[in-house]
Amino acid sequence: MWKRWQLFHATDFQSLMYPNFVFCYILGLFPYRINASTIETSRQRYILSTLFICVICIIDLICLHQIINTEAINFGGIIRTIEVTSFFITGGFIIFITYILNNPRIRVLLAMLESSSYLPPESYQKLSRWIHVKDIFGTSFLIIMQICTYYYKIHDYSIFSLLSTYMLLVVFSMNMQYINCVYILKDCFKRINNNLMHMQRIMENDIKPYVPSLICHMQRSQFLLIELRILKKQHLTLSNTVKMLNITFSPQLLATLAVTFTEITFELYKHLIQWRDGLSFILDDKMSDIHFLMSMGYEVLKIILIVWTCETNKNQVLEISTTIHDVLNHATNEQIKEELYLFSLQIMHCKNTLSTKGFSMNATLLAAVSNKSFALIK
Repeated sequence: MWKRWQLFHATDFQSLMYPNFVFCYILGLFPYRINASTIETSRQRYILSTLFICVICIIDLICLHQIINTEAINFGGIIRTIEVTSFFITGGFIIFITYILNNPRIRVLLAMLESSSYLPPESYQKLSRWIHVKDIFGTSFLIIMQICTYYYKIHDYSIFSLLSTYMLLVVFSMNMQYINCVYILKDCFKRINNNLMHMQRIMENDIKPYVPSLICHMQRSQFLLIELRILKKQHLTLSNTVKMLNITFSPQLLATLAVTFTEITFELYKHLIQWRDGLSFILDDKMSDIHFLMSMGYEVLKIILIVWTCETNKNQVLEISTTIHDVLNHATNEQIKEELYLFSLQIMHCKNTLSTKGFSMNATLLAAVSNKSFALIK
């Protein structure tokens, strides 16, 4: 059963991801049942999801057949036809691979459920303000944008409009699910770093930490040693979750990058012309121009959001490594020093880089693909 959910008042991982889970369920991509403390596959929902995805894939193939093998569909030029064809091919692939990876995805969600259990309630409150707004506002914006497109541009091809809307919502929901997981992991890494910094202050100022009654008799060094081992175990759990996240979401992210930069390239190519003194926008149709600006803004912001989230997560992981060396400089107990050395080695071996099929999701990748897109336009 779902727990009682309140907007911006998340108390655990399930309530934090609630809007995204609801949208995925509506789209037929959430064949799971959420209980009080776990997420499990529902046989009934899995069957319904299978039937629904099969229907969507058949419709996608029919649309592609009509576009490629018949001349009855006219999108206004060869460039637009190629753009629509590539979008339906990539969108169909994302839908299919998302369904195929349902089982690995539930393992990722269970790993996230375990990893996020280390966070205090205050962290869930802060995270929910960002995650809930992003998911709800982004989905609403997409629906409104597609409704405007349907009424003002392609009302003659309702099946194509509905299918493209569904594909956009699927891509957006999967991207937001990935971003949410990365953002939660970043907060988990940040908590580990804060605890290490607190340990450093204890060593520097000889602050007596608060301890439960069961370990009041322990010495300060023993308490720090136990705390350090707990943090090391938490870090290993988070690192394993990052690996699972990379493996499970890599196909969708790679396809998302492909469809995003394809859309940007074609749209810019259609709306830019080469003048003697530079490039100029063609703004001859008001509604078309508004749709162009909205779609470009959406695509650019989506990619920037993915890259920014991955970059901040990477920086947070690197900060832990720096903090460990600072703590090591203030440690005097040999056991604590040895544990810090082991922790440092663990961080070196755990490559917590968020990537997709070997491509790191960072600003370098964004700049490289952007330069390639503009080179193709020129």
